[in-house]
Amino acid sequence: MTDRMPVDRRTALIAAEPAGAALAASPLLAAPAAAATEPESATARTAAEPSARPAAPAGGPLLLTTPGALGAPPVDGLHLTFGADPAREMYASWATAGPVRRPRVRFGTLDGGHGDVVSAETRTYIDGASNREVYVHHAHISGLRPDTTYVYSALHDGVLPDSAAFRTAPTGRRPFTFTSFGDQATPGTTWTAGTGGAFTASAGTLSSPSAGDIVGGVEQVAPLFHLLNGDLCYANINPDRLRTWDSFFQNNTRSARFRPWMPAAGNHENEKGNGPLGFSAFQTRFALPPNGDDPEFAGLWYAFTVGSVRFVVLQNDDVALQDGGDSYVSGYSAGRQKAWLERTLKAARRSRDIDWIVVCMHQVMISSSDANGADLGIRAQWGPLFDQYEVDLVVCGHEHDYERSHPVRGVVSGSETLTPNPVATDTSTVDTSKGTVHMVLGGGGTSSPTNQKFFSGSKAKVLTAVGAVGANGKKTPTYVFEDAPWIGVRDEKNPYGFAAFDVDPGTHAGGQTRIHVTYYVVAQPDGKIAPLETFTLTRNRSDRHS
Repeated sequence: MTDRMPVDRRTALIAAEPAGAALAASPLLAAPAAAATEPESATARTAAEPSARPAAPAGGPLLLTTPGALGAPPVDGLHLTFGADPAREMYASWATAGPVRRPRVRFGTLDGGHGDVVSAETRTYIDGASNREVYVHHAHISGLRPDTTYVYSALHDGVLPDSAAFRTAPTGRRPFTFTSFGDQATPGTTWTAGTGGAFTASAGTLSSPSAGDIVGGVEQVAPLFHLLNGDLCYANINPDRLRTWDSFFQNNTRSARFRPWMPAAGNHENEKGNGPLGFSAFQTRFALPPNGDDPEFAGLWYAFTVGSVRFVVLQNDDVALQDGGDSYVSGYSAGRQKAWLERTLKAARRSRDIDWIVVCMHQVMISSSDANGADLGIRAQWGPLFDQYEVDLVVCGHEHDYERSHPVRGVVSGSETLTPNPVATDTSTVDTSKGTVHMVLGGGGTSSPTNQKFFSGSKAKVLTAVGAVGANGKKTPTYVFEDAPWIGVRDEKNPYGFAAFDVDPGTHAGGQTRIHVTYYVVAQPDGKIAPLETFTLTRNRSDRHS
């Protein structure tokens, strides 16, 4: 086990990523008004835009020089996601309350200026609950240099730019850090309809201060990027879905403007009336790597590579049995996601450039909490593929607690619940070439933690079928209890936390590579973080000599 304190780790990471201090002195932030009104290059205009604008009088006020943009909504909820090649592509995205003129991003390096401009694509959807239209702008920044810090500003006509910085991913076998949690919710409030047409301000469903505290915790670690393991803000069960999404991005932009937050869609991203599958809000608000399938599935599953790690993000409602969203959509891809998953895992495990395969998804294959339980549909559909292609790590959420399994490979003989079979019991050092480690990281901030619902001993429950719709509007689940020899470590004391993963690529072909894992607890009431446990995943590199 490693022995690291947060202050030492953070100091080392800040020293390696000096974007914050340099950004404060950047001319990009020194003159935001100029950036909002200066003419754009020809490459940044759309066909519908005028080719030039009248020059503003020197010293003239903004309201007099841009009368056509009066009342333009501000940039809201600025956030980053990786493109298909994280070393060379980034999406900068933000929302507005209405349509805007010429949404765009200016960007450049700290030492090379910031004169490059890229236009943003605007996506919209109409929320099925409120009938209000949402506008989200995505600027695809490409042609970037690997492992390089860039400064950028998001803007549109008539507003001051919102500015930040990011670092592109390294190429080849280089060290980096990522973090992960799921089930966040928001720290904010929404309106609840009362009697006589009145509204009452009340805590949003599942919201809690920890949903804000955990963002500060991620920033103390300062990872290259963050994996968000589904159930982002629970908009589907809040009285005002759009206000809930706004609160989510306003909370997370403190981190997501500086580093990509790569999300998996959970069951609570399924919203009634929002698209044929219910995922339009999620798909509109995030620009994510393509999966090569039909546009209706865009962003629901995707993959990207950082260093020697292949990250595979899945949408589990396609195979899960549980009825957990606004609509029951089990089987919606008709096997296309599974076929894509197998192709992706097969190619990754054959590559001499990929050492690690990390899967991010929401619902779980393992859980010893008396909450949602494990899902037999996921075990049956994904489990054999994880085994065949030696997936190293699965991070998920759904259960609002922290638990990790022993490495598992195959199933316990004769098990009707397809109980994952543990291949080792050492909880400090794990050889993932022999089995997959599953980590439930569902302590992202909701007001309904399940860390005090763990079964005693080696007991767990598995959802094995669903029946007719019950009084709660959901298909009735059937659970079967199982002996759970796969149980490794679980935290019964602390409800909130996240994991940080330090990738050590090793030193020579065919030698060992490691991922050092630290699970941090986010305390109440002050939100301070402290390490609960550390452990190491290890395997041999794939570039061994033939």
